[in-house]
Amino acid sequence: MKLIATDLDGTLLNNSGEVSARNVQAIKKAIEHGIEFVVATGRSFDAANKPLQAVGLTAPVISLNGAMTYSLDGKLLRDVPLDQSIVRKIQLACQEEDIYFEVFTNDGVYSTSRENFIAVMEDILKSANPNLSEEEIRENAELRFQHEKVQFIENYDELFHIEGLKIFKILAFSLEKEKLNKVYVDLEKDSGIAITSSGDINLEFNHPDAQKGIALEVLAKNMGIEMKDVMSLGDNFNDVSMLKMAGRSVSMGNAVDEIKALCSHTTKINEEHGVAFAIEEMLKEVAVE
Repeated sequence: MKLIATDLDGTLLNNSGEVSARNVQAIKKAIEHGIEFVVATGRSFDAANKPLQAVGLTAPVISLNGAMTYSLDGKLLRDVPLDQSIVRKIQLACQEEDIYFEVFTNDGVYSTSRENFIAVMEDILKSANPNLSEEEIRENAELRFQHEKVQFIENYDELFHIEGLKIFKILAFSLEKEKLNKVYVDLEKDSGIAITSSGDINLEFNHPDAQKGIALEVLAKNMGIEMKDVMSLGDNFNDVSMLKMAGRSVSMGNAVDEIKALCSHTTKINEEHGVAFAIEEMLKEVAVE
């Protein structure tokens, strides 16, 4: 293996949104062996970079599911925005079902409701951390404003009149799965949209060329690395493309069953330093070879 690419939430990060000391140690050991390290996430660059910086890690970052790729020193290498006509289709489909959604752009995140924004984060935190108190959940939800630039507008129609604005991802949330499924069915056959998810209460919309696997292949090629020499790690459906394309695919122990089924390996859960365990196992095999 010459490159390790890992998802963040539910994979490299524990349920508190942090990279464990053991994961850091394993990543640094791999780097010492000459293996490149890359993060591939649905998060924006700023939100992805903060937990890495907190533990002294630097890495190229594939953000927003592959819509934007950044170099080790934070320079934008590749971006794949959605066409405006496609954005309009997604907007109308979500509004038809009264689904809350957020728009990720080259100028941060746009939302129409601060309360909905906070409520969505609280729902995610409750499912991931059932032992947290209501106060702790609220405090953690508010932290998202520190992790990335968020702006609130009256109507998403305003976005179409902002000069130079590029829309890279739309993230829709609902606790009513029937609504999400309706939107998915309405849009899945559109050739201008790639639909994935990073949990059972959301849908993520990107350009078809803005997928983790495609972005990773482009980045690896620029490093002189073939996909057969890449190990990728993930836990959910927005990781599928890079798991399918990597020479060594690793699903987390907490991954959904469909993800485990398509991977060559399964590691421990994210709360048990599953990324470190997978790296350590890989390095043992490399040493034997």
